[in-house]
Amino acid sequence: MSTARPAADGRLRCPWGLSTEDYLVYHDTEWGRPVHGDHALFERLCLEAFQSGLSWLTILRRREGFRSAFAGFDIPAVARFTDADRERLLADPGIIRNRAKIDATLANAKVLAGWEEGELDALIWSYAPDPASRPAPRTLGDVPAVTPGSTALAKELKKRSIRFVGPTTAYALMQACGLVDDHLADCVARGGG
Repeated sequence: MSTARPAADGRLRCPWGLSTEDYLVYHDTEWGRPVHGDHALFERLCLEAFQSGLSWLTILRRREGFRSAFAGFDIPAVARFTDADRERLLADPGIIRNRAKIDATLANAKVLAGWEEGELDALIWSYAPDPASRPAPRTLGDVPAVTPGSTALAKELKKRSIRFVGPTTAYALMQACGLVDDHLADCVARGGG
């Protein structure tokens, strides 16, 4: 069971955040911090879907490429992408060139472009559990991959025609966007620290 471990600075962190400098910065400054806003959440939703089956480090290191390729994840802009844009994306070495994931991103943007401003934010955050509903994880083994809340969120997104977000991806989104705080109990970043 992996518990929090000291980094080079001697402060305890989740062990996954110690393997590379990229992970350390992401762990310390972003993962588990509240993310709001439709465009920011659309970006995280897309990146989590692209990560499915891959290492998060692969996505993290290509994040700027994704932002450039997908118009900064501006929902109306991506919703206007054409077949020519789709072909451009399929040829772009700066992103993951997975046809199903690209198609899902474009389809999701078209769906979300019809939503009211703030609707995606409100929907996702409506699935944030009460922080007191479970204790802080002590080891990585205490961190679930799926929860009833992530299953319900994935089901609701699917019902609303959002593609490529199953319960595991929904939970990763919840972790990354701060709906849940899965930093280990002894981690310096727990609670936004």
